Amino acid sequence: MKRLIQNLIHNPKFKQKQAIGLLCNQVSFDFISHQYLFELLSNQGTLKRLFIPEHGLFSELQDQEKFEGTSTYHSLGLHGVDIISLYQHQEKSLAPTVEKLKDLDAIVIDIQDVGCRYFTFTSTVYYLLEVLAQNKLSPSLFVLNRSNPAGDSIEGTPIDATYASFIGLEGLPNRHGMSTGELCLYFRNRLQANVEISVITDSWSSSLNPISINPSPNIPNSITPLIYSGQCLFEGTNLSEGRGTTRPFELIGSPDLTWEEVKSFTEKINKHWGEWAILRPLKFIPTFHKFMGEVCQGFQLHLINQHQYHSLLHSLIIVRAIAELKGDLLWRKGKYEFGS
Repeated sequence: MKRLIQNLIHNPKFKQKQAIGLLCNQVSFDFISHQYLFELLSNQGTLKRLFIPEHGLFSELQDQEKFEGTSTYHSLGLHGVDIISLYQHQEKSLAPTVEKLKDLDAIVIDIQDVGCRYFTFTSTVYYLLEVLAQNKLSPSLFVLNRSNPAGDSIEGTPIDATYASFIGLEGLPNRHGMSTGELCLYFRNRLQANVEISVITDSWSSSLNPISINPSPNIPNSITPLIYSGQCLFEGTNLSEGRGTTRPFELIGSPDLTWEEVKSFTEKINKHWGEWAILRPLKFIPTFHKFMGEVCQGFQLHLINQHQYHSLLHSLIIVRAIAELKGDLLWRKGKYEFGS
C-alpha cells in the first residue's frame, strides 16, 4: 500500500477540497514523504478536524481506555486543527456530532480494519456515516482502501439487533471479508446515505505487510487478524486472552486451569485440528490486564494452514472443551464495553 496516501493527495477531486475532516490513527503514514496524512493536510492548510478512534492516534492506549482530552497531541504542531476523541467516557461520544461535520466539504477515512465485527473501528466508521445519513449531510468521502488482513473469508452469522452493540453491528457476521472501501460502500447503501464516496486504491504491488503498522495495541502482527474472529471470544470468559503478553489472542489461559486439564483438552482438539492449527500447552504471566503477575496455565495457538483455517469454529470448540471442565465459572459476569 506504498502509494495509497499519494494517490489521495494527487486525486483531482480531493485537491479541490478546503475544509477536510480526517478519521485515522497511526496506520495513516505515507512511506513516500515519510509523514503522516494529518501532517500533510495540516501543512497545506486544509485539515480542519481530526477524529481519533479507540486506542488513540498512535495506538498507545489499551482496550476500553477512554480519553477525553487530546492535549497530548498539541505538541504535533497541528495549528488550527480541532482534534476530537471518538472514545470518551460517554456513549454518545462514539459518534461525531452534527456540529463537527456540517462545516466540512470532505471527510477522509483512513483506518485499518482487521475484518471482524468486534473490532471497534468498524462501528466508528458506521456511526460517522449514520450521522451523515440521519442529518442529510453530504460532504465528499474519500476512503483509503486498505486491504483486509484477514482476507475475504466469511465466518459466523449476522448478529441480531437484540445483541447488537458497539462491539457487534447488527447484520455483520463475525468475520465479514470486506476491505475498508467495501465496508464503507456497504454502510452507505445500508443507510441510504446521500454521500459520494471515492475509494482510493493502490495498484502498486507491495511487499509490506498489510498491517506493517499495528492498528491497535493487541493486533501486533499478521497472524492476529487470522485468529481474531475466534479467539476474541475469550474476552467473554474468565480466562486471559493474552493481553499483557507479546502474543495477545494467541495465548489463552488462567491460574484456575491445571496443567493436566490443559494437556487433556489440547491433545483431544489437536487430533482433529492438527492439519490447520496446533494448541501448544504452556505457562505464561501477563504483565497487565487479567491475572496480572500471576502464572497462567494454557496454550498458544499456532497456525499451520492459514488459508483453510476457520478461526471461529476452532475457537468455539476450544471454548466448549473448557466449559465442560469449568461450567458457569468460565463465563465473565457483568457489563462490558459501554454496558453491552
